[in-house]
Amino acid sequence: MAKSVLSADRFHNEDAAFEYVESQLWPNGPVCPHCQNADQAKIGRLSGKTTRPGLRKCYACRKPFTVRMGTIFEDSKLGLRFWLQAIHLLCASKKGISTRQLQRMLGCGMKTAWHLGHRIRFAMAPGGGIGPLGGSGKIVEADETELARSRKTKRAADFPSCSALSSAAAASARLCWTTAAP
Repeated sequence: MAKSVLSADRFHNEDAAFEYVESQLWPNGPVCPHCQNADQAKIGRLSGKTTRPGLRKCYACRKPFTVRMGTIFEDSKLGLRFWLQAIHLLCASKKGISTRQLQRMLGCGMKTAWHLGHRIRFAMAPGGGIGPLGGSGKIVEADETELARSRKTKRAADFPSCSALSSAAAASARLCWTTAAP
């Protein structure tokens, strides 16, 4: 039987959640958000009994930082694993998810669920500097259809039973692609 995505270690362990987010945001190692230092020799991980998880120190500017700085996780006392669970639930739900449903699924308070949902939705809002497909002011047309046997029509045995056909074309005819899946 298939294993649930939410059973991954990053959704249940704070250290694994920090490792996952660090690997996604810093694929080539940590970068100081204060001075943009990426030299691994001048960045150290702080550890101790009272040190918060994921804390690092840049020895170039002598300031501490975590992977949370400059993201939607900043200024939140909520664990990173809850953030990852909420992001997964919001992205995986087909029609969206309400605050009350998020509260029930995460086992947290309604104010916490509301805060999580609104910060995640704000981060997912369009306008991140990525231009429209095809370019500014261009029109892109997309269509998808499914080709299948009709119950009323008799076809040859070698005709595929079902296939999907997707196509997109820019009005300027520079961009055009078609994909077919069996």
